[in-house]
Amino acid sequence: MQYPIWKIEEIRHQIEVVNRTQSPNILITNATYLHSHLKKWITGNIWIVKDRIVYTGLEMPLVSEKTEVYDATGQKIVPGYIEPHSHPFQLYHPQTFADYAAQGGTTTFIADNLTLFLALENKKAFSIMDELSELPFTFYWWARFDSQTELINEEEVFTSRTVGEWIERPDVIMGGELTGWPRLLSGDDQMLYWMQQAKSNGMKIEGHFPGASEQTLARMRLLGADGDHEAMTIEEVERRILHGYAVTLRHSSIRPDLPNLLKGILEKDLRIFDHLMMTTDGATPSFHVDGVIDKCIQVALDAGVDPIDAYLMASFNAAKYYNLSNLHGVIATGRFATLNFLENEQNPVPIAVLSKGVWLKKAQEKVHALALIDWSHMPAFDLEFDLTDDDFQFSMPFGIHMVNDVITKPYSVSVDTTDNELSSEHDESFLLLIDRHGKWKVSTMIKGFATTLKGFASSYSSTGDILLIGKNKKSMLKAFQEMKAMRGGIVIVDNDDVVCTIKLPIGGTLSDKPMEQLIEEELLFKKELAERGFTHGDAIYTLLFLQATHLPYVRITQRGIFDVMKKQVLFPAVMR
Repeated sequence: MQYPIWKIEEIRHQIEVVNRTQSPNILITNATYLHSHLKKWITGNIWIVKDRIVYTGLEMPLVSEKTEVYDATGQKIVPGYIEPHSHPFQLYHPQTFADYAAQGGTTTFIADNLTLFLALENKKAFSIMDELSELPFTFYWWARFDSQTELINEEEVFTSRTVGEWIERPDVIMGGELTGWPRLLSGDDQMLYWMQQAKSNGMKIEGHFPGASEQTLARMRLLGADGDHEAMTIEEVERRILHGYAVTLRHSSIRPDLPNLLKGILEKDLRIFDHLMMTTDGATPSFHVDGVIDKCIQVALDAGVDPIDAYLMASFNAAKYYNLSNLHGVIATGRFATLNFLENEQNPVPIAVLSKGVWLKKAQEKVHALALIDWSHMPAFDLEFDLTDDDFQFSMPFGIHMVNDVITKPYSVSVDTTDNELSSEHDESFLLLIDRHGKWKVSTMIKGFATTLKGFASSYSSTGDILLIGKNKKSMLKAFQEMKAMRGGIVIVDNDDVVCTIKLPIGGTLSDKPMEQLIEEELLFKKELAERGFTHGDAIYTLLFLQATHLPYVRITQRGIFDVMKKQVLFPAVMR
């Protein structure tokens, strides 16, 4: 939904600047900039009043002592990069991630609302979003229609009122992602109603269709899906394009598909770059050590994509798709003054970043940090219960086998689960999911997670409930106690020694550390976990995926052990 950005008096002042009776705040001279409509580099001057470009062309404005003149001779200027599919709650939170991403030129997020939606009532979530909107960065949001897991009270959380209030917000521009799309195909008219409501508000609907057949893509397109980011092969890219989808190519910590997809597109000479976007799809902190969307652009350039196409995939294409090109993705009159200044077009990491008229980076140095925001609305992770020996009883006939990063299958438990410690000669461990309020638990075994991990606890999970894993019940208890004392976090324990922690003081799920520090903490955590036999790609995603019922085949959820394919609870949660 479009809405007025500038007040009448602001617009009148902008026109006075164009009339040369007032001077701009910033004047960019000798600018060589990418024009997204012409798809070519042009030269001229750029006049900026506060957060808006008021003129681009060869003319010069009235220059006063209040005008900052920036000479862009020898540089290339491109629109600020847009992350069109952001999950800004992967240990980091939106402000810390934005502050970090902006230094690489990513200055707009289209962001998942799930963490805010599940943790807070709408009024409090909207308060956080309103505070974020005051930063010299741009946040747009999704409206989720399903939880990605099996909640005990999903029908009380996802209601026409709660979802409808998100849809009505003008900064919510996308519905989805549709991880619960099988419900649509099974006749879920409630979800279809929300989609139609979103469409009425001009929103796009994002799918989540890994491995989808042509028939599924066709049916979901008829139901209202506009785009999808789950193509893993060039054939899947083509299939989505053929059915009229906008396609977002993924380069994330769990699915770094972008290089192969671009290679296939170029080899097949598919002239589809105008219909493509790029995303890091909620990659975990250490994946971003070398950037966000600037990293994707570099992958595209290395693959041989024409630089203009690479930069437009990272900016204009997303703005155009989301009906935002009147504000973003174009260096032209009337748009936000959000620009990246490059040494040359082969290096997408900017030497200077201007976001909504505020310099965030100049001469390769950070010159402005995004202000901290108030997270006090998030419910504190204060556990009012302790664990007992009864909580460490494991009598399931089968457990969960981690086949790889995303596939978990049932398996028959063959070890004696009454022992206090399991052998390190095999890869089976104890697994507990415990309600953060202490009301219920789900006990089972997990195979393929690690071989020598004694105790592990995490308050970071899909639902904010507590995951315990390990070979030794006393070490698991020690990890839980340490996590409780930290008021949320991730803990690795060897026997009675705490060897690694990541503190998550914001609601038990989010760190308050800057990204640079969080990256170091996550790298240490991954190292310690790998030394104890964890061999999968992304441990942080594993913690989310254990509960994710949009993935096959069995998951541990609030309702119990859940068979995804049969859509039924195999063993229910037990009240404590």
